[in-house]
Amino acid sequence: MTVFDPGQPDGTNRSLDIAISADGSPEPGRLYTIAARCGMAVRVNAGQTLTISNPSGHQVCDFWIFASDDLGEYSSMEHLHTALGSIFPKVGDGITSNLRHDLMTITEDTSPGVHDTVIASCDHARYQQLGCAEYHDNCADNLRQALIAIGLRAPAIPAPFNLWMNVPVRADGSTSFEPPVSAPGDQMSFRAETDVVAVMSACPQDVTPVNGVGTTPDTLEFRVTGG
Repeated sequence: MTVFDPGQPDGTNRSLDIAISADGSPEPGRLYTIAARCGMAVRVNAGQTLTISNPSGHQVCDFWIFASDDLGEYSSMEHLHTALGSIFPKVGDGITSNLRHDLMTITEDTSPGVHDTVIASCDHARYQQLGCAEYHDNCADNLRQALIAIGLRAPAIPAPFNLWMNVPVRADGSTSFEPPVSAPGDQMSFRAETDVVAVMSACPQDVTPVNGVGTTPDTLEFRVTGG
């Protein structure tokens, strides 16, 4: 019987080769581009701010945060729901870990504030369910590869904070996948409350409309400032 290894990708793409540095440490203030369909990781020290930008406006970012000194502590959407009493984080809210610590705090959101904390990241099995016969780039593998690229390994595949992803939750509990309502150039900023490794995936979903209708997966941008 094959034992599941959360750190082992089901396939690969450029995410393995585009790390910002050997250990993920950024040049402060430098603007980095995440290639479409790929993922990147960055170290953000306590007090520094990570700003993630959406140049096209329609591109979803699957976002995870890990504590630098213990990757077993990571952003947890189920714990965030409990801490906030809401499934919709906003400016001023902390991003809670599975140990109930705030890893980062949202300090800016220029979009209408429509994001998702309910849906799991896309993965190989999801695209098979959607009818893809061949391997399809996916956010779970982008997370794994982004960490491998800086010498780390994913201890789990936590539910992501899906920036700009529009998944309405109706009164009866049903959901649907809708195009983003963000605009070109919208951005979100997060202040690190402790030293963290943040991982971002430019979601490669092109079967459902979460990255827009009549569009293709696009790039994202980020920078680290302060500290």
